[in-house]
Amino acid sequence: MSQPPINSETPKQRSTNELAADRTELAKYRSRAAADRTLMAWIRTSLSLIAFGFGIPTIVKAIENTHLGHNLNPVRFSVIVGLSFIATGMLGMALGLREHRRLLKQIQSNCYTYESSNSAEIIAVALLMIGLLSFIGVIIRSLNF
Repeated sequence: MSQPPINSETPKQRSTNELAADRTELAKYRSRAAADRTLMAWIRTSLSLIAFGFGIPTIVKAIENTHLGHNLNPVRFSVIVGLSFIATGMLGMALGLREHRRLLKQIQSNCYTYESSNSAEIIAVALLMIGLLSFIGVIIRSLNF
Protein backbone atom coordinates (compact mmCIF):
# COMPACT_ATOMS: atom_id res chain seq x y z
CA MET A 1 0.00 0.00 0.00
CA SER A 2 1.69 3.18 -1.14
CA GLN A 3 1.04 6.51 0.47
CA PRO A 4 0.06 9.53 -1.60
CA PRO A 5 2.71 12.28 -1.87
CA ILE A 6 2.52 14.95 0.82
CA ASN A 7 2.76 17.75 -1.72
CA SER A 8 -0.02 17.30 -4.22
CA GLU A 9 1.65 19.52 -6.80
CA THR A 10 3.71 17.72 -9.38
CA PRO A 11 7.31 18.84 -9.33
CA LYS A 12 8.59 20.73 -12.34
CA GLN A 13 10.67 18.50 -14.51
CA ARG A 14 14.17 19.88 -14.93
CA SER A 15 16.32 19.36 -17.95
CA THR A 16 19.56 17.44 -17.84
CA ASN A 17 21.50 20.64 -18.51
CA GLU A 18 19.86 22.38 -15.54
CA LEU A 19 20.65 19.45 -13.25
CA ALA A 20 24.25 19.35 -14.51
CA ALA A 21 24.62 23.10 -13.91
CA ASP A 22 23.33 22.67 -10.35
CA ARG A 23 25.76 19.82 -9.72
CA THR A 24 28.63 21.90 -11.07
CA GLU A 25 27.75 24.80 -8.79
CA LEU A 26 27.48 22.48 -5.79
CA ALA A 27 30.87 20.98 -6.66
CA LYS A 28 32.33 24.49 -6.80
CA TYR A 29 30.81 25.23 -3.40
CA ARG A 30 32.36 22.07 -1.92
CA SER A 31 35.72 22.91 -3.48
CA ARG A 32 35.55 26.43 -2.06
CA ALA A 33 34.73 25.06 1.40
CA ALA A 34 37.67 22.64 1.16
CA ALA A 35 39.96 25.51 0.11
CA ASP A 36 38.79 27.56 3.09
CA ARG A 37 39.47 24.66 5.46
CA THR A 38 42.94 24.28 3.98
CA LEU A 39 43.63 27.98 4.45
CA MET A 40 42.52 27.71 8.09
CA ALA A 41 44.96 24.82 8.58
CA TRP A 42 47.76 26.99 7.14
CA ILE A 43 46.78 29.80 9.51
CA ARG A 44 46.71 27.50 12.57
CA THR A 45 50.11 26.05 11.71
CA SER A 46 51.61 29.48 11.07
CA LEU A 47 50.27 30.94 14.30
CA SER A 48 51.63 27.96 16.23
CA LEU A 49 55.07 28.52 14.73
CA ILE A 50 54.93 32.24 15.53
CA ALA A 51 53.84 31.57 19.13
CA PHE A 52 56.58 28.97 19.54
CA GLY A 53 59.09 31.49 18.21
CA PHE A 54 58.06 34.01 20.85
CA GLY A 55 58.19 31.34 23.56
CA ILE A 56 61.73 30.07 23.09
CA PRO A 57 63.58 33.28 24.07
CA THR A 58 61.15 33.85 26.96
CA ILE A 59 61.84 30.40 28.41
CA VAL A 60 65.60 30.80 28.06
CA LYS A 61 65.48 34.27 29.69
CA ALA A 62 63.45 32.84 32.60
CA ILE A 63 66.06 30.11 33.13
CA GLU A 64 68.88 32.69 32.98
CA ASN A 65 67.15 34.79 35.68
CA THR A 66 66.93 31.89 38.16
CA HIS A 67 69.81 30.71 40.30
CA LEU A 68 70.02 27.65 38.02
CA GLY A 69 70.74 29.93 35.10
CA HIS A 70 74.08 30.98 36.60
CA ASN A 71 75.31 27.38 36.54
CA LEU A 72 74.09 26.78 33.00
CA ASN A 73 75.68 27.90 29.79
CA PRO A 74 72.51 29.26 28.13
CA VAL A 75 72.09 28.93 24.41
CA ARG A 76 72.92 32.35 23.01
CA PHE A 77 71.22 31.80 19.72
CA SER A 78 67.78 31.21 21.29
CA VAL A 79 66.65 34.57 19.94
CA ILE A 80 67.77 33.57 16.45
CA VAL A 81 65.91 30.26 16.72
CA GLY A 82 62.82 32.09 17.98
CA LEU A 83 62.97 34.60 15.15
CA SER A 84 63.42 31.73 12.71
CA PHE A 85 60.17 30.17 13.91
CA ILE A 86 58.39 33.51 13.63
CA ALA A 87 59.74 34.03 10.10
CA THR A 88 58.76 30.49 9.11
CA GLY A 89 55.27 31.08 10.48
CA MET A 90 54.97 34.29 8.49
CA LEU A 91 56.24 32.51 5.38
CA GLY A 92 53.68 29.76 5.93
CA MET A 93 50.92 32.35 6.22
CA ALA A 94 51.99 33.98 2.94
CA LEU A 95 52.30 30.66 1.11
CA GLY A 96 48.92 29.49 2.40
CA LEU A 97 47.26 32.70 1.27
CA ARG A 98 48.89 32.38 -2.16
CA GLU A 99 47.68 28.79 -2.51
CA HIS A 100 44.16 29.77 -1.45
CA ARG A 101 43.95 32.60 -3.98
CA ARG A 102 45.30 30.36 -6.76
CA LEU A 103 42.72 27.70 -6.01
CA LEU A 104 39.87 30.22 -5.90
CA LYS A 105 40.90 31.54 -9.33
CA GLN A 106 40.82 27.98 -10.67
CA ILE A 107 37.34 27.41 -9.25
CA GLN A 108 36.00 30.67 -10.66
CA SER A 109 37.45 30.09 -14.12
CA ASN A 110 36.22 26.47 -14.31
CA CYS A 111 39.83 25.35 -14.80
CA TYR A 112 40.00 22.00 -13.05
CA THR A 113 43.46 20.87 -14.02
CA TYR A 114 45.65 19.78 -11.14
CA GLU A 115 48.62 22.02 -10.43
CA SER A 116 51.16 20.77 -7.93
CA SER A 117 52.43 23.03 -5.20
CA ASN A 118 55.61 22.96 -3.17
CA SER A 119 54.51 25.30 -0.36
CA ALA A 120 54.37 22.54 2.26
CA GLU A 121 57.82 21.33 1.25
CA ILE A 122 59.24 24.85 1.68
CA ILE A 123 57.89 25.04 5.23
CA ALA A 124 59.13 21.50 5.97
CA VAL A 125 62.66 22.37 4.82
CA ALA A 126 62.64 25.58 6.88
CA LEU A 127 61.54 23.65 9.99
CA LEU A 128 64.15 20.98 9.32
CA MET A 129 66.85 23.65 9.18
CA ILE A 130 65.62 25.24 12.43
CA GLY A 131 65.53 21.81 14.09
CA LEU A 132 69.06 21.07 12.92
CA LEU A 133 70.27 24.43 14.23
CA SER A 134 68.60 23.74 17.59
CA PHE A 135 70.05 20.22 17.73
CA ILE A 136 73.57 21.53 17.12
CA GLY A 137 73.02 24.19 19.79
CA VAL A 138 71.98 21.60 22.38
CA ILE A 139 75.04 19.48 21.57
CA ILE A 140 77.38 22.51 21.86
CA ARG A 141 75.74 23.50 25.16
CA SER A 142 76.11 19.99 26.59
CA LEU A 143 79.81 19.87 25.59
CA ASN A 144 80.48 23.16 27.42
CA PHE A 145 79.46 21.76 30.83
